[in-house]
Amino acid sequence: MSLRHAVMAALLEGEASGYDLAKGFDASVANFWTATPQQLYRELDRMEREGLVRARVVRQERRPDKRLFDLTDAGYEAVRTHLSEPIGRPPAIRDGLLVKVQCCDVGDLTAVRADISDRMEWAREKLARYARLRERLLRGRTEGEYLAGADRVGPYLTLLRGIAFEEENIRWGETALRVLAARTTAVAPSSAPEP
Repeated sequence: MSLRHAVMAALLEGEASGYDLAKGFDASVANFWTATPQQLYRELDRMEREGLVRARVVRQERRPDKRLFDLTDAGYEAVRTHLSEPIGRPPAIRDGLLVKVQCCDVGDLTAVRADISDRMEWAREKLARYARLRERLLRGRTEGEYLAGADRVGPYLTLLRGIAFEEENIRWGETALRVLAARTTAVAPSSAPEP
């Protein structure tokens, strides 16, 4: 999986400017892929050179002209090819918070608890954004109605995965804070593990 595939996934929603993609990346694919605006613009330029997207210039008054991108036939074929290729192993978790938690038995837990609380707040904020996106996708329909009649269900399915991920982050954080609070009152932290 690469940024290119995530950009193509976002462009399946329709024509968009680089700015719109950067802004909308949060709403369309951020629950499974992140990128900076600079990375998006560089990738769009490469994809245009390779014929996967085409750009058209839209003249604007009082603002710089903008380029709108959409997938070419070759871009759609690249998406279909990507769908047929095996993904391979899932990515490993690389999370600095988990490194801190792994080491928490040898120091003051105050900062670790604060980091866990921050992670939970971040997850709650993302869940609120995901709830707004879900409402926009459903537009008054039930989930069953949407899944039975929508042109595309992929965005909804990935949204469900993002929701589940953030809900699990909150559940884990609640458990971790409860355990650390109990340990703080039961034992004083040591400077080194017991043999």
